[in-house]
Amino acid sequence: MKKFNFRKVLDGLTASSPGGISSGSSGSGGGGSGAGSGSVQSGGTAGTPREEIQETLTSDYFQICKTVRHGFPYLPTALAFDTVQKILAIGTRTGAIRILGRPGVDCYCQHESGAAVLQLQFLINEGALVSASADDTLHLWNLRQKRPAILHSLKFNRERITYCHLPFQSKWLYVGTERGNTHIVNIESFVLSGYVIMWNKAIELSTKTHPGPVVHLSDSPKDEGKLLIGYENGTVVLWDLKSKRADLRVYYDEAIHSVCWHHEGKQFMCSHSDGSLTLWNLRSPTRPFQTTVPHGKIPRDGKKLETCKPILKAEYKTCKNSEPFIIFSGGLSYDKPCRRPSLTIMHGKAITVLEMDHPIVDFLTLCETPYPNEFQEPYAVVVMLEKDLIVVDLTQSNFPIFENPYPMDIHDSPVTCTEYFANCPPHSIPVLYTVGAKHKKQGYSNKEWPISGGAWNLGAHTYPEIIITGHADGSIKFWDASAITLQMLYKLKTSKVFEKQKLEGKPTAEIVEEDPFAIQMMYWCPESRIFCVAGVSAYVIVYKFSKHEINTEIVALEVRLQNEEDIITPEPEITPTFSDASSQLPLLQNLSGSTSTVASEGMMKDRIPCLSVKTRPVRMPPGYQAELVVQLVWVDGEPPQQITSLAVSSAYGLVAFGNCNGLAVVDFMQKMVLLSMGTIDLYGSSDPYQRQPRSPRKSKQFTADNFCMRGLSNFYPDLTKRIRTSYQSLTELSDGPVSLELERCKSPTSGKVTDISSCNLYDHAGSHAVFRYLHTENRENSFSRSRSSSVSSIDRESKETITALYFMESFARKNDSSVSPCLWVGTGLGMVLIISLNLPAADELRQTEPVMVSPSGKFLTLKGAVLVFACLDCTGVLIRPPYEVWRDPNSIDENEKPRKRKLVMHSPSSSQDMGEHQYTVVCSEKQAKVFSLPSQTCLYVHNITETSFLLRADVVSLCNSICLACFCANGHIMTLRYTLLSGQWRSSSRVI
Repeated sequence: MKKFNFRKVLDGLTASSPGGISSGSSGSGGGGSGAGSGSVQSGGTAGTPREEIQETLTSDYFQICKTVRHGFPYLPTALAFDTVQKILAIGTRTGAIRILGRPGVDCYCQHESGAAVLQLQFLINEGALVSASADDTLHLWNLRQKRPAILHSLKFNRERITYCHLPFQSKWLYVGTERGNTHIVNIESFVLSGYVIMWNKAIELSTKTHPGPVVHLSDSPKDEGKLLIGYENGTVVLWDLKSKRADLRVYYDEAIHSVCWHHEGKQFMCSHSDGSLTLWNLRSPTRPFQTTVPHGKIPRDGKKLETCKPILKAEYKTCKNSEPFIIFSGGLSYDKPCRRPSLTIMHGKAITVLEMDHPIVDFLTLCETPYPNEFQEPYAVVVMLEKDLIVVDLTQSNFPIFENPYPMDIHDSPVTCTEYFANCPPHSIPVLYTVGAKHKKQGYSNKEWPISGGAWNLGAHTYPEIIITGHADGSIKFWDASAITLQMLYKLKTSKVFEKQKLEGKPTAEIVEEDPFAIQMMYWCPESRIFCVAGVSAYVIVYKFSKHEINTEIVALEVRLQNEEDIITPEPEITPTFSDASSQLPLLQNLSGSTSTVASEGMMKDRIPCLSVKTRPVRMPPGYQAELVVQLVWVDGEPPQQITSLAVSSAYGLVAFGNCNGLAVVDFMQKMVLLSMGTIDLYGSSDPYQRQPRSPRKSKQFTADNFCMRGLSNFYPDLTKRIRTSYQSLTELSDGPVSLELERCKSPTSGKVTDISSCNLYDHAGSHAVFRYLHTENRENSFSRSRSSSVSSIDRESKETITALYFMESFARKNDSSVSPCLWVGTGLGMVLIISLNLPAADELRQTEPVMVSPSGKFLTLKGAVLVFACLDCTGVLIRPPYEVWRDPNSIDENEKPRKRKLVMHSPSSSQDMGEHQYTVVCSEKQAKVFSLPSQTCLYVHNITETSFLLRADVVSLCNSICLACFCANGHIMTLRYTLLSGQWRSSSRVI
């Protein structure tokens, strides 16, 4: 009899596997914090070792390396642009640097100190970059190699760096400090030259007050031997580097924020704290020959101009055939304090104000020439906002913005869940891109993206990869993630299915304080193009894909799920002997969903959904169109609990979902509820737990603190720490006894964890395995691992949550001789139940004959909440769930619409060895087990972790072999390999 083995394969990270093989041996963990420190147990009988089947996976396939970081730079602080190479650099408060070029060119660098980046300066057209950080250190980066690296560093110990300037084609870097001094660094050797311009020599000797920090440095366009120094208090000095003296001094009574030259080198402009712009001529430095307050009102009595907000930065760019451009940020009038941050463009007499959605961090004007003494000919402005990157086209009079090709808008609405799909059907990306292009916004510039530098190679081994993100506003985004790029293909708004919330009185979504459409779970079948989402307001939407626009009504069903009993004596460690309980199950009373919406007397609510589905016909454009909406309703004044598990089968035409109250199965082909049952009713008379009826409920309206779903403000606590920090204490736990409350924090059973990170393992063109992460907002939701004081510990343990669902062709009972459609159900207490599905034999009868759903009465047990299922045939090949081949449901061409449904089944053939028909792999928060079917014998147990718990796991096929990839709460990633051996088991542990 052949059996399977778990073997972790990250052999290069710890000691090699032991060479001996022994039945029932235990493996030692490689991670000190408990991820992978579990034991291994074999449930099979020991046999004589025979020849091992040849392995297809090696350690080389599991070398983890950084690839690319998508999304908007976190807390940007600085901006730089190489005019010749046309690449952009962005510095952040965390010490990171992002270098962007043409779409696909994206490089991430990080200062080891983690100090904020104050300023960036390109060595234009030389493949190098200078960064000044908040720890008063200068770094010279080499950008010519595959991974940029620091060549030199220079630390200032006695002075703080405030401003840097590197002239074009110069070997001298000018560094201004907080004390008002200016140092000169040799860019080649990256050492101080010894030349220092002291502040007391730059200003007049008669001046006794300190001029403040250096806020600007620039060389004269007509004479590189002269340096313009701007001080914070309003003093500007033109310093002659050769004669070591000041040629010119300018004084103004308002603080200076920025200085910029006219390309002829005869004039310069200053921006001030009172919202004014002053233009100075070198021939008459006593006072500015022009002073303007662009957004100030001109008083009638001729008094001083109105004071406005500071102009933080201004740029003065000239054109050969038109008026110069004056571009600045800030300077708005104090009369309108609620106005959004803006960028002002002055071109001749025209003044254009571009309002921004977020505060402006920095901006740069892109010009045709890098030489400062030529007409600049500006063509675009790059505006770095706190949460966005915008490029404005200056060549058109209405100043449109360019369509941003970078995935900067991943978090325009907070990401609440993610899913990743590799080796998608080849048509998936073109089809999604086609329908997505029709929905794109209009009004963008028709010019090409101006940041077009760098080279990007797709590589020889590419295949379709898609990432799907769900957001707090109910939107869904499909991203092309092939070849480490990330480009949005298609956007779907689930909120269009529901009525808009009423502004007067109580809102429609009464139980959700914020973002009632937030996405919690998603399921996508690339082959059938069936898409399903579950939202925070306890609803499920089934979408079908169509290339044609339709106008139709949305079918809505209501489901009533209620938990009437509480667990008082759990016995998870004891495996009870269960009889066939299929004949002992109670009558299924709630097998159809309620279609009425009735409020009971007084304040008690009953049979009311959280949101109202549109009842009128809705226009649905090409793409994903809502097929069915299923909503959970209030029960006896208690709101519906959040959905914790979701599964869809396009072959069966069924969708299943569960929460802490029970399980529901819906036929989305016939639009009817097949099963709506509490978790305890699934066990029948063989319930392994002792339960007692819940206390009668009081007839009162539940407040936000009295039920599980408390809105997105608790779904995403603002002060929640990152997951690695929040679980740091788990890595320090000892192996001794722990308190009950601590145990609940380690492995709670209140529900399934949402995607804090998407951890996926996939085959890189058959050669290497790569992990890809999509970082989401690091917040915890209220249903997954709630530690809120409003939910007592007793209540958290009293409900058995449905945490995992999986449709497959399997054996529902021990005596079955052939496979049949089944739904595997996993709970938060580690129980596995099998639901038998009886579908019509003929496909022609599928739309008319009912589908029978009944629990089989068979149970399996694990330690911790069940996370994932997988099914293997007797040769160890992963059996994929059956699916329906996509067909357009709204096609008007008979050639496009086949008459019959085409199903693809992956069940083993009847000619295979029937001694051991199937193996089922079940992974929980704590352990993984392999069961033999139909005997339901546990062949193998692997205790993955004792001191932590898994957040996510998945069984994947890699290089013709099977892996179990696990992401642990303490940040560890583990990969376990399945191996067919003859007669016995062995194991070894490897941890990242």
